[in-house]
Amino acid sequence: MTRRTEWPGSAAESGAGPGPEFAAGHTTGSADESDLPFEPSAGAGRGRSSGTGFGEGAGRRSRSRSRSSGSPSSSRAEKGEPRDPVEQARNICLRLLTGNPRTRQQLADALRKREIPDEAAEEVLSRFEDVGLIDDGAFADAWVESRHHSRGLARRALVRELRTKGVDAAVIDEAVGRLDPDQEEATARELVARKLRSTRGLDRDKRLRRLAGMLARKGYGEGMALRVVRQALEEEGENTEGLDDPF
Repeated sequence: MTRRTEWPGSAAESGAGPGPEFAAGHTTGSADESDLPFEPSAGAGRGRSSGTGFGEGAGRRSRSRSRSSGSPSSSRAEKGEPRDPVEQARNICLRLLTGNPRTRQQLADALRKREIPDEAAEEVLSRFEDVGLIDDGAFADAWVESRHHSRGLARRALVRELRTKGVDAAVIDEAVGRLDPDQEEATARELVARKLRSTRGLDRDKRLRRLAGMLARKGYGEGMALRVVRQALEEEGENTEGLDDPF
């Protein structure tokens, strides 16, 4: 017997959109989904039954039996939580998608932490992909664009971050492949120019290690980092003889 579930026909009807919104410097990969609270909407308060005419003692016993016989499902219903695990999964996903996009894996992890059955989670996640509420390709494209411009991250660092969010390798390669190599090198030069002043007064080798190390942490390859740092030091009048050696 197949369960039928009503779904939103569009992202607008669901109240959550797939469009990523990444502000400069915003880092959504560092935050764990368990830090995003799921607070079920408040339900109606538990009402009291009026007297039934059997006496005060009988009324107390009746109320006591009613309280003690309450099941977990009835408790959830009183709090406004849906009993159907599919509806629970749907509500959790919509809450997490409000404000920030999420990958399918991030949502799957969140549902697992909330003990949603795998079958219900799969049904909801697949349906959300069908209607465009989950789009790992769009997520990866926006992530690369945002993190490169706001943090200066290069390809290697971007690949590492997207992997931690459960994005498929082929999707990552496609998104990172759109990053222009010339733009990547220009960004590396900007990073070195901003850091260069703080290294003045140090000897040349220390400046080299500090600047090249900064680029390496942001995912730039050794060859590009050495070339960019060497040129920046030359512009300041430093003797760069021997700086072609690997650092």
